[in-house]
This record gives sequence, C-alpha cells and structure tokens, in this order.
Amino acid sequence: MKLHLLKEIELGTKNALQKKKIIKHYIYNGSSTLTDLAREMDLSVPTVTKFISEMCEEGYINDYGKLETSGGRHPSLYGLNPESGYFVGVDIKQFSINIGLMNFKGDMVELEMNIPHKFENTPDALDALCKHIISFIEKININPEKILNININISGRVNPESGYSFSLFNFEERPLAEILTEKIGYNVSIDNDTRAMTYGEFLKGCVKGEKDIIFVNVSWGLGIGIIIDGKIYTGKSGFSGEFGHTNVFDNEIICHCGKKGCLETETSGSALHRILIERVQKGENSILSKRITMKDNPLTLDEIISAVNKEDVLCIEIIEEIGQKLGKQIAGLINIFNPELVIIGGTLSMTGDYLTQPIKTAVRKYSLNLVNKDSVILTSKLKDRAGIIGACMLARSRMFES
Repeated sequence: MKLHLLKEIELGTKNALQKKKIIKHYIYNGSSTLTDLAREMDLSVPTVTKFISEMCEEGYINDYGKLETSGGRHPSLYGLNPESGYFVGVDIKQFSINIGLMNFKGDMVELEMNIPHKFENTPDALDALCKHIISFIEKININPEKILNININISGRVNPESGYSFSLFNFEERPLAEILTEKIGYNVSIDNDTRAMTYGEFLKGCVKGEKDIIFVNVSWGLGIGIIIDGKIYTGKSGFSGEFGHTNVFDNEIICHCGKKGCLETETSGSALHRILIERVQKGENSILSKRITMKDNPLTLDEIISAVNKEDVLCIEIIEEIGQKLGKQIAGLINIFNPELVIIGGTLSMTGDYLTQPIKTAVRKYSLNLVNKDSVILTSKLKDRAGIIGACMLARSRMFES
C-alpha cells in the first residue's frame, strides 16, 4: 500500500484535504456510490471519480461491487478498505486497562479486556501502561507499520488538540501525547475518557440519528460527554464535561480535585465504594461484609456491581440513593441543554434499572415537563466496551477529522 496520502495530509496539500474529507464521509456513512459522494462533497462526478481511483490505487478505498437497483445501470459502491491501516485504543480503569485494535473500516479485530493494572498517578505506573501497550502490539498478527495511531483515554482535564493532560501523568512541561509517542514508538493521541465513551456510543451504540446528546459516565468518578448538532463539544481547551466537580453537597468529604461538596463525592463509583465500607463497618450486613475486612486485598468496584446484580439489599439501597441524587442534577442538565437523548453509561450503569429507575424518577420530579418530554433516557448499549470502542474510533478520527 502506498502511504504517501498520510504524508500529503501532514503537508496539508489541497488534494490530500479533499481525500481526507472523503475518508471522513465514509467513516460516518459507510459505503456509497460516486454520485452520492459527489453530491455530499459538492464536487463534480469526474473529480470524485479521479480521487476515488487514486485512493483505490493507494489502498485506502475498495470497490465493493454493483449496487442492486430497480432499473438502468447499476452503480458501484465504494468504501474504506479495512486492511489499509489499523488503530489502537487504550481505556484506563481504576483496577485494570482495556486495549483494542480496530481496522480502517471501524471493525474491532483484537480486544483484551480487564488486563490487571493498579492505577496510580506515578511515573512507574505510566511506564507500566506503556509496557502493556507494547506487549499487546507485539502479540497481534499484523504488520506494525500499518498501525497509524494509538489513542489513550485519560480521566480528568485533557486537551486533545495540544496533547496535554493536566490532571494525570503531568510530570513534565512537554505534552503527554509527545512523551507517550517516544515511549511506545508509535504516534499517540490522548483524550478524556468520558468523551471517548460518548464518541463510541455515538458511532456504535444506542444513538439512532439523534444529534443532541448527553452521555453520563458514572464510573469511579463522574463526568459527562456532550454532543451538540452531531458534533462532540470539547470546550475551548478540551475541559468540558466536568459535571462531577459541580459543588452540590454541604459535606466535609474532600474530592480528589481538592474541594469539598463536589457532586462526585456522593454520586460516583468511588462514593459507592466508600459508603458501602462505612456502612458495613457500622454494623450493616452485605454479602461483601467479610470481603471488606480483607485489608491486603482491597475491594474492587466490579465486585460491588456484581453484588448489586446478585440482589444484595445494602448495595442496592446505596445504588438507588446515588441514582436519586444524580437524577436531580441530570434534571438540571436537561433544563439547560434540552437534549434528545441522555445515555447513562460507565461502570455503575452495569447495574441496569437499579440505577436508571431512580434517575428517571428524579428527572421527572425536578425537570420542567415541557423540556423533559423531549429527552429519552437510556442505558449504554456498549456497556463496559464504550470506552475502548471510543478510544479506537478517536485514534482514527484524530487523523482524518482534525
């Protein structure tokens, strides 16, 4: 495969920019005919035909054969060549990481979930993360030169354009993306974890044409992803969506951001984890009571989610309380944004109706009726794969949409 298109894109030539737009069209629309593509690109059919012929020669586009029509000539369908390049996505969790490999067309071809990895904001943990990624690439059966980009999901404040992470792994004055590129040996981009989950759900999950969407990521922390008119909203510096750090509660709980009273302190996975341990230590019973006493092997969030789904009464009670408090604040978001769709995702969404029903009840109670009737509330379709699918998709889009 000729790789000069990527060099052209870096140089910003006029032809390369048009080809970049064509690839972007196919990312969002799948296969299409030359006539449809010309109409979408506002170009003449001969011009589009020339570009597609060149991109077929370069190996980026495939001719998928004739489209069946009711009469007349049968036009050819063209689309992305799945083997022309690959993208790696990395999703960092509190107690593990997920790594995936996606082909050029957007199909996941390799996926490793729940690789043990204790998350810490230290240089050693960053090195361990890089080793996991290098090990994954060494095991996959493709030409390493075909890996075009790696995207790593980072929680907190991330500027995807500059490559800086301001919350985690901020050990040098240089962009984290640049440091990771050096350590891993491949081009690396970074983005916020919730935004990646939102993007994954938008392209491969429960979104069916909706363009104004709020994705609520209730994992160890709490954040939102925002899609306005079909486009991810990042804010000026990429810091949009810090919903968990809205000051809501009059409590003395110090959030990991350093402030007290953040929404995240009572409506997140870390809150669930803390509240359960506190209540068991005060004498309440759970199927996890004995497990909590094991000091040398800390209780994980996944174990608590499993206990909820096994109908542990105490865990269910805490989840429902979290849902009620969170729903009240989501009602405020609905009043502000008037979205078509609100998606509840993240680790706590794996409890299904135990979380979403209290949220829906609180939304009905606290939002304006005229506004909330426009908003459908759904649980994430991709569940625990939203982040890794989004990471792979972002690895691709960083090359062809920026």
